[in-house]
Amino acid sequence: MDISSLIELVGEKSSITLAGLLIGILFGAFAQRSGFCLRSAVVEFWNRQGYKKLAVWLFAFSAAVIATQFFIVGDWLDVSQSRQLSARGSLSGALVGGLLFGSGMILARGCSSRMLVLAANGNLRALLTGLIFAVTAQASLNGILSPLRTWISSLWTIEGSSRDLLAAVHLGHLGGLLFGLLWFAAAIIFARHTRLSRREWLGGIGVGLMVALAWLLTFQIGSNTFDSVMPVQSLSFTGPSADVLMLVLSPPGQPWDFDIGLVPGVVLGSFLAALAARELKLDGFKDGLSMRRYIAGAVLMGFGGMLAGGCAVGAGVSGAAVFALTAWIALLGMWAGAGLINYLIDRPQPAQIIGNQPSP
Repeated sequence: MDISSLIELVGEKSSITLAGLLIGILFGAFAQRSGFCLRSAVVEFWNRQGYKKLAVWLFAFSAAVIATQFFIVGDWLDVSQSRQLSARGSLSGALVGGLLFGSGMILARGCSSRMLVLAANGNLRALLTGLIFAVTAQASLNGILSPLRTWISSLWTIEGSSRDLLAAVHLGHLGGLLFGLLWFAAAIIFARHTRLSRREWLGGIGVGLMVALAWLLTFQIGSNTFDSVMPVQSLSFTGPSADVLMLVLSPPGQPWDFDIGLVPGVVLGSFLAALAARELKLDGFKDGLSMRRYIAGAVLMGFGGMLAGGCAVGAGVSGAAVFALTAWIALLGMWAGAGLINYLIDRPQPAQIIGNQPSP
């Protein structure tokens, strides 16, 4: 059955929601099995504790870039009308938001997508953090934090036509494909050096492929609709988490879309993967101090993600895969902010570095 037949059978809204659900399930399963997490990769890098988690992240990142650019080169995908490349963007929002999000994911010990994955496995810390993250994201979009977000975003803006990095540096999509292949080679080197398991590197690649598949399916479904305009988009968890929260709190009958299918799909996929591996386990806070730390991290991630235009996946992988300038600035901000807060709060003692033990 092709996409046009599916749309005729179940309708436009149901088709895009089912696409989000399917991709979410696969993403959740791949992320759970691989341990995909930007925060872990950043901590390993800055603390010089090895490159195992960095290799997983690089597999996901490079796979997303390679597959997305391959779809574009093959004329199966056109991202020129995506929000990341067509709408006016904020460089100040990307930078400040990236710094705040990176700081928050260190305090919360995981980014927003990681919170969904862990919450589905029984981690109550991740569940509370995810809820506060979603509330803060909604407050930043339309609530009490919206004026502050708007003001920071207005400080330094650029036209949408200036956000395409490949066009700016005259590399083209073949250049983008080559760029992804170079990082994939780096991931292989790190994986061999750290003896990464097959489960981890395959899971990392699977995460990246889900990003590219989301770009492809939303474009293809949108191209086959007649009565409405559906945006071409990929994975992100800041806005979608807020949307799912409002769907739960709103009266029945609200319209569904890709994001509404994505978030519960990730939870379901992670739960099923953990169930199959017998890794479901209830885990809570050990004390009040740690709870305050997680809450602060959730607030920073919620506001920072909405300000930056995406989370560690939304900006750091999905936006970077289409070479949106603001996404790359946000990603660099996340690495910098996370590195700084990790150094100030969680940096290991020399004995821990020698023993290659994680920070407390």
